Amino acid sequence: MAKVLAALRHHWKKSTFGACLLGWGGHWLYGKHCDNLLRRAACQEAQAFGNQLMPATMPLKKATVFLNPAACKGKAGNLFEKNAAPILHLSGLDVTVVKTDYEGQAKKLLELMENTDLIIIAGGDGTVQEVITGLLRRADEAAFSKIPIGFIPLGKTCTLSHTLYPESTNQVQHITNATLAILKGETVPLDVLQIKGEKEQPVFAVSGLRWGSYRDAGVKVSKYWYFGPLKTKAAHFFSTFKEWPQKHQAALMYLGPTERPPEEPEEKSSRPPLYVRLYRRLRSYWSSPKEFPPDVAPEGWEELKLSTIELSIATRNRQLDLTRTEDFMDICIEAESVSKGEFVHRGSQKMRDPLMCPEGSQRIQASRCILQLPEGTEGSFGIDNEEYEAMPVEVKLLPRKLRFFCDPRMREQLLQAAVQ
Repeated sequence: MAKVLAALRHHWKKSTFGACLLGWGGHWLYGKHCDNLLRRAACQEAQAFGNQLMPATMPLKKATVFLNPAACKGKAGNLFEKNAAPILHLSGLDVTVVKTDYEGQAKKLLELMENTDLIIIAGGDGTVQEVITGLLRRADEAAFSKIPIGFIPLGKTCTLSHTLYPESTNQVQHITNATLAILKGETVPLDVLQIKGEKEQPVFAVSGLRWGSYRDAGVKVSKYWYFGPLKTKAAHFFSTFKEWPQKHQAALMYLGPTERPPEEPEEKSSRPPLYVRLYRRLRSYWSSPKEFPPDVAPEGWEELKLSTIELSIATRNRQLDLTRTEDFMDICIEAESVSKGEFVHRGSQKMRDPLMCPEGSQRIQASRCILQLPEGTEGSFGIDNEEYEAMPVEVKLLPRKLRFFCDPRMREQLLQAAVQ
């Protein structure tokens, strides 16, 4: 023992390196063991759903999964197979996994999709945006938009997961919780933005649209990887070397909020008896003709000329309120008078929360808006963190258009906040 201690003391550099390596290895193995325990517990919970008895005449529920293997720098496929796929198969669902091979493929696949009971999106913000765009472009979108949608966060940016699931620092736990939420069946209605250019087909978004200097600087952060943890500040700092202050000029026309209609019941009433239907038809036939309603007054559009460093149009999905009486989207017009230091500091905040609206900005609540850009305007829009060419667009709010599965704890928090 004395010889061992003497050797360790004599070779203290090697001993310190070996101890650090051994400690790191032990911590890594312990993390893997904890992840396996989380997977096992989630599979056992899913097995309980799969063991439930059902009538022999009832078919299995069909679940169509749209998986983007390229998400999370190519790790999404492995993450799905390890953490989500076993839970879905043990739950008793008839699972069909559709893997996308290139950008935009999900939109085309949705046009050919047959009837399904569940749609599950496995990927990031880009995959969500593609799937809902393909879904709402269908000729029969009125029926298909009623299909509940599940979201398994596997991408680098998963904005929607903050609304649907509790925060978690453990990736395995976050994925398994999201997959189990699909089995538990609790859903929340989410708003959708319909964004239509002059010639292009409409694009749909659940988060929002961004146009401005913060967005342009944010997409270049990865190019400054050699700055390490300072790459975000470096990207925004170097972007200030352009013409300053950076202005984005446009014309905005918008309509105010609309009153929220009562929610339709989920279950339709049974068909009335034959004699009741005959009586109703005879009554409508012999009754006096209905008077046509008066002409609707022209819509009250408001117009605004703007010059801003960044413009954002966002849904209220991040601040869900199930008891809200009005439907609207938030338009944030940020002041152009920003110092370079404030721009760098605020740019780091916007990387964490892209749709934040800082103090001093002009805020507008609207149900519909038209954004007119001057001729020759360069740059790009960020629609749900996906890049599109900047052009004049019409943005229309589709309130409570889609229903997404959510963690029951999140829904309970929303209901409690509504009561308070």
